[in-house]
Formats: sequence, structure tokens, C-alpha cells
Amino acid sequence: MAALGTARCLFRRYSWVKNVQKSKQMLVKCTARTLCSGTQDNALSDNTKPQFTDAAVQDLLTRITGLDLEKVFRPIKQELKPPTYKLMTDEQLEEAVQLAEEQAKKMLQMPPVLLERKPIDDVLSEDQILEGMDTAKYVFTDISFSIPHRERFVVVREPNGVLRKASWEERDRLIQVYFPKEGRKLTAPLIFKEQNLKMVFSQDRHEDVLDLCLVQFEPDSSDFIRVHSATYEDLDKHGKYDLLRSTRHFGGLTWFLLHARRVDALIVHMLKREQLQDAVNLVSLFHMVHPHSESAQEASSQTAAGAELLKIYAQKESQRSGYIELALQAHEQMAAKSASA
Repeated sequence: MAALGTARCLFRRYSWVKNVQKSKQMLVKCTARTLCSGTQDNALSDNTKPQFTDAAVQDLLTRITGLDLEKVFRPIKQELKPPTYKLMTDEQLEEAVQLAEEQAKKMLQMPPVLLERKPIDDVLSEDQILEGMDTAKYVFTDISFSIPHRERFVVVREPNGVLRKASWEERDRLIQVYFPKEGRKLTAPLIFKEQNLKMVFSQDRHEDVLDLCLVQFEPDSSDFIRVHSATYEDLDKHGKYDLLRSTRHFGGLTWFLLHARRVDALIVHMLKREQLQDAVNLVSLFHMVHPHSESAQEASSQTAAGAELLKIYAQKESQRSGYIELALQAHEQMAAKSASA
């Protein structure tokens, strides 16, 4: 019955899935070329460090995220329409479930994690003869359809005669005027104010905040990074990791905690829910991100795997080694009882 319900949900929301895919494809595209002060110059100094987009990192993050079809295809608030019922054979039902899993994996594609773009502070000319000619700024925008937004030339003439490149905030606003993106506002919604975020977090609407943030801001903007950091901090503070479990945002949360070296609570959370392999994958990711840590070097020398990897992490790295060891012991005892039963 659960599989049948999933298949029904898939057919009801197929058109919605396609719209989500289009939006996500537009978000992920980031061109390397730019006429603005280089946003791509923010590359890590150590090129040997694993990146969020690396295949190995994405594979482990995808495994940790999980694939819960009932959560991915859960009902959303929308216009009520009569349900569609289909009589299916067992083979057709199996094919429908497989199709649902493929669509779910696409919906769980993680948004990009980028470094914050550098401010634009380029003055092109200072024409004193134009000083005082007007009290308003004049903005000149190249609106050619063939030019990527990151390469689009946008300049501002100040009342004092200075001609400069537009700031990122000005660029985002003007591009939205000429090339409106569905769902994005010219002025950021008030929900992104710090005091309002706290109220929304108290209602466990973290996923809604992140979804709206993806539409409103560019992935390398300061507001995008600020909202995501605040959301992750609140989730970690209250241990509400399950709110993002099996969503496209769980990988970003995990990556945030990995770089902050604050995965202890998440490991304990996974072990309490009998997600041993997820905890092992998380420690493996930690060793990839921090290869010079004592835990990583010890695990490498012993070629440790599975539960042994967790034990080494608890002994060498964790600030909550007692909690992890107790959770690991409880998991091993439950596994032994299940095997003997």
C-alpha cells in the first residue's frame, strides 16, 4: 500500500517535479567568465582539499542524505484537484516506484556551495565636468539576450561625475527588472531579517526558509550564505537534523558542520537512530576534509573501516567521545540481539 501511495503521489506531482528541475538547473549554472571583479578568484589556496562538487564528496553526502520517498513526495499546499487513480499490474507498479525513485534523486540534487563573491569597487572614469548636472544616479545596462548575466555590463553614473561598475546588489536588482526570475522579489522578503528568522525557526520551517533563499539570492551572495549559516546553526543547536533529512539541503548542512569540525552531535544522532553506515560515511568525509587531523592519520595507518573508524574518531578527535562510544555500544548490543533472535 505504501508503494501504491508513492506511485499515486508521483503521478499527481509530475508537472511540479519538472518545474522544480528547471528552477534548480538555472540555479546551479555558474559561469566562470565575468566582466565584474572576479568572483571566481576566491579559489581555495590549497587545491588538494576536497571540494563540495567532487564526485566522491557528492556520493557520500547523497548516501548520508537518505532517500525517503514519502518525505520527498509529501503533499504540499496547492490548488485542490481531483486525484487520479490508475489500475496497475505488479510490474507496472514496480516501474512506477522506480520512476519515483529516479525523480526523487533529481529533486534531492544539492544546491551549490560557493565562497562569497568579492565586492565590486571598480571606477571607470571621473568626469568632473558632469558633477552637479543631476541629483540622481544613471544606470546603463546591456540587455542583450545572448549575454550571460555574470558577463552583463552594468555601470552607474554618480551625480558627482564618477562612472563605476554596479555593485552586486545593484546588478541583482537590475537584472531582475529586465530578466525577471519567477518567485524572486526586487526587495528581499522580511522573513530573512534576523528577528523574523528566529520566529520561523521556532515553527520548524527551516526547509521553507532555505527553499525561498534559493529563489531569492544568488548562491555566492552574502545574504545567501548568511541565511544558510543561520539556519544550520539553529538546526545544530537544537539537534533538529531530521527536519532536513532526505531533502536537498541536508548535504549543505553536513558540509557546513564538517568544515566547522562540529559533527559530534550529528554522529550521536545517527547512531541513536541506528544509522551506523551514515555515521561511518560522515567520519570518512571528515577525514577527507581534514586529512591532517590525528584521527585521519590514525585511521589511515590502520586502514580502519566500519565501526573501528568511529572508535578511532571518538578517541582522537571527538569532544564528546563518551556519548559516541555509548551510542556505538548500544548499537552493537542491539545488533547482537537481532542476530541471536
